[in-house]
Amino acid sequence: MPMMPPLSPHKRRSSRVTLFAAVALGAMSVFGGGAHGEDAVRQVMPAAQPAVAPQQLTREKAPDQSEIERFCSNIADAARDRRYALQAEELKQLQAGIDERMKALDEKKAEYETWLKRREVFLARAEDGVVKIYAGMKPDAAAERLAIVNADLAAAILMKLDSRKASVILNEMDQKAAAALTGIMASAARRVDPS
Repeated sequence: MPMMPPLSPHKRRSSRVTLFAAVALGAMSVFGGGAHGEDAVRQVMPAAQPAVAPQQLTREKAPDQSEIERFCSNIADAARDRRYALQAEELKQLQAGIDERMKALDEKKAEYETWLKRREVFLARAEDGVVKIYAGMKPDAAAERLAIVNADLAAAILMKLDSRKASVILNEMDQKAAAALTGIMASAARRVDPS
């Protein structure tokens, strides 16, 4: 190879300007987007895949109706199963609420039955014989004796007595004892739960 003689500083500067102009024209043709840009040489990295030519790029076509129907039919069973699972969970929650209310209702029923039994026992305590004894007593003596006995029994006896006789006996009693017996008699006479 023949050796080239060294360039003068003026020629070196001139060759640099020429080189810069060539690079600028190449860049304009590549980035200009014109017809010349398609023919430009592309640099490829060693491990990179080659670039696809613009003519080879195509748009993906939109899925047609049959693909959509296939997709929907494929997930229909899973969606139905999920919907059934959610409904089953909701039913379990509703059943738990109903069970809780039934338990509260059973407790209330037992409470009413207990109250009714207490009332029946209360009324049965005052037997006819005892009632006849107090009916024959003078009102002041009966009031004195009824103030000493159990308040429930005294109230039951007064309820079985004639109302006129019971009112006279209550009139002869101490105010507090009479008020307590009247309260017991009023609550026992009710047909509904006093609470």
